[in-house]
Amino acid sequence: MSASRQKSANPFSHLDDTGTARMVDVGAKPVQHRRAAAAATLVCRPATIRALRARALPKGDVLAVAQIAGIQAAKRTAGLIPLCHPLPLDRVAVEFRVRAAAIEVACTVETDAKTGVEMEALTGASIAALALYDMCKAVDKTMRIEGVRVLEKVKE
Repeated sequence: MSASRQKSANPFSHLDDTGTARMVDVGAKPVQHRRAAAAATLVCRPATIRALRARALPKGDVLAVAQIAGIQAAKRTAGLIPLCHPLPLDRVAVEFRVRAAAIEVACTVETDAKTGVEMEALTGASIAALALYDMCKAVDKTMRIEGVRVLEKVKE
């Protein structure tokens, strides 16, 4: 086994034995089907939700724009998170559940690769929530994004 493929004594996979940041070597890992889901919640006033449902927000169809933003963000994760591997994504789905005083964002990502897609799912959910925030901020100064989390991480 080459020195670059040897298991490090360091318990942190993104640090080498000297503490220097590195991209994890996944070269010896098998390609597997991988799926991850993540979520974020945009908490807002009920009046903001009513305007969204009535399509009366000044910036138009905010859910459609946020959906595209989340998909695009998941595809660009390796360019945003320095030590992430660029992955060929097979599927990115961004969905919303509109509640009385919040919009729940879910992002699911799938690929066949040597490493997982939880960072892509987290990035997609986060950016979709940020796009919602951006498009609603003119009517609601009380909004906050919370609960960004991984919901599922599967390899088959």
